[in-house]
Amino acid sequence: MKKDFNEFKRFIKGKNVAVVGIGVSNIPLIDFLLSLDAKVTAFDKKEENELGDIAISFKNKNVKLMLGEDYLTKLNGFQVIFKTPGMRIDIPELDEAKKQGAYITSEMEEFVRYCPAKIYGVTGSDGKTTTTTIVSKLLMEEGYKTWVGGNIGTPLFSKIEEIRESDRVVLELSSFQLMTMDSRIERTIVTNLTPNHLDMHKGMEEYIDSKKNIFKYQAKDDLLVINKDNSITNSFEKEAKGKVNFFSSKEELINGAYLRNGILYLGEREVVAEKEVILRGTHNMENYLAAFLVTKDDVKIETMKKVAKTFKGVEHRCELVKEIDGVKYYNDSIASSPTRTLAGLKAFDKKVILIAGGYDKHIPFEPLAEEGYMFIKELILLGATREKIKATFNKLKDDKGIDVPVHMVNSLEEAVDVAKTLSKQGDIVTLSPACASFDMFPNFSVRGDKFKEIVNSLK
Repeated sequence: MKKDFNEFKRFIKGKNVAVVGIGVSNIPLIDFLLSLDAKVTAFDKKEENELGDIAISFKNKNVKLMLGEDYLTKLNGFQVIFKTPGMRIDIPELDEAKKQGAYITSEMEEFVRYCPAKIYGVTGSDGKTTTTTIVSKLLMEEGYKTWVGGNIGTPLFSKIEEIRESDRVVLELSSFQLMTMDSRIERTIVTNLTPNHLDMHKGMEEYIDSKKNIFKYQAKDDLLVINKDNSITNSFEKEAKGKVNFFSSKEELINGAYLRNGILYLGEREVVAEKEVILRGTHNMENYLAAFLVTKDDVKIETMKKVAKTFKGVEHRCELVKEIDGVKYYNDSIASSPTRTLAGLKAFDKKVILIAGGYDKHIPFEPLAEEGYMFIKELILLGATREKIKATFNKLKDDKGIDVPVHMVNSLEEAVDVAKTLSKQGDIVTLSPACASFDMFPNFSVRGDKFKEIVNSLK
């Protein structure tokens, strides 16, 4: 049973609350906590002049501000602390606050704890955003009022009193959001797991363990959908508390969802032909198979087929930006890991001019070189990881004699200019970085928007 939200309202009223991080999800959270009569102090590394109108607005609402480089040193004396999703729970400042009796939580943890509607949670290393969006499209098309949140969509905790038991909620959940999650999520998908975010996690084991929290608190009638073809997710079956269904693009699964002879099946029922699905690539067929499985109790086969034949994909995922002089430019900025870049490359029917590189998440680039070389005509590298990626392709040349032309640049503008110079009629240029964006851009969407702006300005 989900907890009654009135319990939270009684708990938070009059409490001295710290909200750490004045970002996208925490701005509406602060306003919501104020409406529940909490005494709120907002913390952020940015100075007041950097926050601008947000700081002025909060000061006018009697929100105290703790700002600047040493902002975390002022976390003493709070009864409740809402941390930002990317902050580890074991940093010294939070550890000390916990010892002093503070209740430490996050916007997403409290939402899952009190949400009255059925929740569909999606996690994994790759494919989360597309799969989450497909699940939401299926439910919407079936007629459910559907809310989308987590890594995408809208911050939902502040909307919780508008959500009804008959609604449906779909959440894309990162390893950071799941690290401290301890509440039940009724329907869950783990798309796949490969090394990722090792800059944040202590190692691969911690990363995997955080992902397990998406199903760890399920009941026996709940559902976990996992990738049969991924050795890590496949092993989750023995730890599942509820029912487990598998999907596969390689193996026929009569009790699951699978791809056989160009047809997507749900059990023994044909759903849609691969050639009818607008999204291309085996990775997208896997995303659909997972979405079909997790919604099978709520969505008709006819609805699944309709969505597959009409949904054009999410922004920044293999998104055609423009064709110039017979050259097609694609924005795949959401590809922030080598495996997701590989999946995008495999969706094209010819070698591409690839723009890659960015923030270093301390994950290996060898798969990009060893599996990706056959899909790359020219490689343009930028960002903090450019030398690291170049080294893996140099090693490929030294060890196997496979030579992929590499071009080093200093900016996205220069990368597009070089791509334009190298390209000929019929070529494909794709921004598919295999890295996060934080060395040059706030997030992948800002990076993708900048790429689109540059491409659209080309003559």
